[in-house]
Amino acid sequence: MFEVLKNIWGHTLAPMLQRPRRLQVAALCHRTKGSNTEVLLVTSRDTGRWIIPKGWPIRGLKSSEAALQEAWEEAGVRNSKAIEAPIGTYTYDKRQNTGWDMPVETLVYSVAVTELSEDFPEAHERTRRWVSPNDAANMVAEPELQMILRQL
Repeated sequence: MFEVLKNIWGHTLAPMLQRPRRLQVAALCHRTKGSNTEVLLVTSRDTGRWIIPKGWPIRGLKSSEAALQEAWEEAGVRNSKAIEAPIGTYTYDKRQNTGWDMPVETLVYSVAVTELSEDFPEAHERTRRWVSPNDAANMVAEPELQMILRQL
């Protein structure tokens, strides 16, 4: 009897009670310096941990365009192009003001950086740093994002 109840809970009831994942878009900003590829990381505004620029989809923009907008606002990336198809996805739990975590799935778009501005909307709220993909993978917290970075 216990196995039947456990099976019903695990395959029917528990999935129905889970909150659906929200969707974000992210820009994996990179450049080539000599024969080396570098990745641009920024700090988050709340915890100061290292992340890639990301945010919510923007009505009227394709996901890749919204990722490019986030790269501008959070890192100062200008006059660059984002690949239209995501190069991967990662999930994380976003802490809400209420103290609850919200599950988020993030689509990652490749952005080849051609210009970086010193004056951008969140310049005074974030630190940015160019690092190797392997160093970037060691600096971010999300295991799926680490894998994407290590594949560069």
